[in-house]
Amino acid sequence: MTGSDQQPEDQVFVDVQPRLFAVAYRMLGSVSDAEDIVQDAYLRWRRVDIDQVRDVTGYLIRVVTRLCLDHLRATRAVRETYPGEWLPEPLITQDATERLDRDVSVALLMALERLSPLERAAFLLHDVFEHSYDELSEALQRSQSSCRQLVSRARKHIEQVDPRVQVEREQGEELAKAFFKAAKSGDTKHLTALLARDVQMHSDGGGKIIATLNPILGRDKVIRFFAGLARKPSAPQDYTWAVCWLNGLPAIINREPGGWVQATSLKIEEGRIATIYIVRNPDKTGHLMKLLC
Repeated sequence: MTGSDQQPEDQVFVDVQPRLFAVAYRMLGSVSDAEDIVQDAYLRWRRVDIDQVRDVTGYLIRVVTRLCLDHLRATRAVRETYPGEWLPEPLITQDATERLDRDVSVALLMALERLSPLERAAFLLHDVFEHSYDELSEALQRSQSSCRQLVSRARKHIEQVDPRVQVEREQGEELAKAFFKAAKSGDTKHLTALLARDVQMHSDGGGKIIATLNPILGRDKVIRFFAGLARKPSAPQDYTWAVCWLNGLPAIINREPGGWVQATSLKIEEGRIATIYIVRNPDKTGHLMKLLC
């Protein structure tokens, strides 16, 4: 939808496109799938008589929501049998304060993944994007009473998500660099100083790259894990890596042996690393390669 093929009337779609991506990404937890959904919505938009559309934004969000619901239903079996722990596809954010039209934290996206597709859509449209129950009913093709129940059930799960803690850019990047160096060298002393006592580590290899199948909980266990990796004879000493921000968190992107990319994001609380998210699934990290160029 760029270049010489763009028509003047497409500007109305371009204006709302970031919001459509924001909806699709939260629904699917995937950058690539969200982009495909938005492109599909655009193709449908080109066939619409826009003079008959009173609320362009509302109409397009309904289209995107329904496309996402169809996608989730079609991929339900894949999601239910996902090997190991599922983490969202990392989203590049420019700095610690960027919200992409509100929260895109990993914790929120993981909580949304545990909801049914309809609960997810209802919560996002009503509580995140502030649609009325009347608009929600039209988008989901459910009664307002049913929509209220969907939102209520979703809130009970989302309320358990810890509020996102903002961290200054410089502090976040310095902690990310220090953690990366300590983890790769197996420096237990520095890891002890960097990690919170109750730190959690989550890893997603998608069954394609080796990763832990379950979360590792507690500082001692996390330190033993990284120390063990560093002691392996095959552990490389030279890495191509870069600091960035993913989903509003300070992160390290590095190229591992074999050419695949690993993304490590850090949730920081009170000056220590409270949660470590490691995405190794190559289907989710390919778009990050540009950060290493």
